Amino acid sequence: MPRVVARTLTRQHRYTSETLFEGVYRLTERASATFTPSGLSILYPEPAEHVLEPRTLRPGVDPLAALDELLTDVIRQAPSATGCVGVELSGGADSGNVALAVKAARFPEVHSFGLLVGGSTGRQQRERRRAFVEYCGFRDMAFPAMQHTPFCPGGVRALCKPHDPAGAFYQEAFDVVREEAAARRCEIMFTGSGGDEINAHHSRTQAELPTQKPVPWLGSKAVRALAEVNEHLAPIPVLPVPTLMAFGMHSPGFLRAGVWPVSPLVHPRIVRFMEQLPHEHKRGKALFRERIRRTGLPECVAAPTEPENFLAVLEKGLRSYGLPVLDDMLRESVLVDLSYVDGKALAQARRDADAAPVVPDLLCDALALEVGLRSLM
Repeated sequence: MPRVVARTLTRQHRYTSETLFEGVYRLTERASATFTPSGLSILYPEPAEHVLEPRTLRPGVDPLAALDELLTDVIRQAPSATGCVGVELSGGADSGNVALAVKAARFPEVHSFGLLVGGSTGRQQRERRRAFVEYCGFRDMAFPAMQHTPFCPGGVRALCKPHDPAGAFYQEAFDVVREEAAARRCEIMFTGSGGDEINAHHSRTQAELPTQKPVPWLGSKAVRALAEVNEHLAPIPVLPVPTLMAFGMHSPGFLRAGVWPVSPLVHPRIVRFMEQLPHEHKRGKALFRERIRRTGLPECVAAPTEPENFLAVLEKGLRSYGLPVLDDMLRESVLVDLSYVDGKALAQARRDADAAPVVPDLLCDALALEVGLRSLM
């Protein structure tokens, strides 16, 4: 579908039942699908109601105690037959708060998993993770993300295994985490997904979309389709839209591995609680960081000066393995043949990348989509 391809190539992702393929639909939150002799129809629900403005706390109320109780209760509700669970632990405030609640829930066996980003940032990340693991008493496994970059040898893209063409950039690295969690028989994987969204200051219904970077290699068909990127969208959901879209990329991999992903921070009760919370408790994730401080963990764990990110991992993947994929794409390409990508502009981007200090990260979108489509052919 042209507008979905255009969304993917320009990172103007939208929450909708539409997918890259005609006749294949996504069942969005609270939507219903009806099958009749004439075909399939998707019925969207009414927009979810949200708290549009924060409220004033009653005197004597401790929002930290309320969050602690809510989060621990939500985690205890996760069903586990054996009590063997996993925690995605990056070392940041979001996964750290989930880890503390998992500790309080007292599961019989907890494994923590993390991807280390490397460099000076990675060293600080490693220390933060070690502090959480020692405090919580988890059985920990950490993997160097630099060894599992996008397009790396042995990964799903390099092997051309069938996969979602619009899947996550870091699928190769997270595949390693999923495989290890399954090997350790974790029934549930608790994640910190949604922490950024529930701490955001903007309204849930009137947030402005970010300005998109121009994509110089966009083909004529994709350019025409850009006029339609905001058509046929699902209504406002109960959970934050970016979180739901991230679920669509990450959760299928866990389910295929036999692990049920659970993201407590975006349980509807916690979403509602955070919407009502005064901004000063959300700004800079203040409440989350204070919750970590109250455990006695050091300030460098509660409020790191250099949070981890995967940009260096993406750059290595593109430079080492993505550019050869691009060379192959310049010889033969589904996206170029269908006029979604301009072959001449893409060739110029390839020449520029050799001399550039950093490979344009937007190339990853085109490469991942191309490789993903080929994997299904």
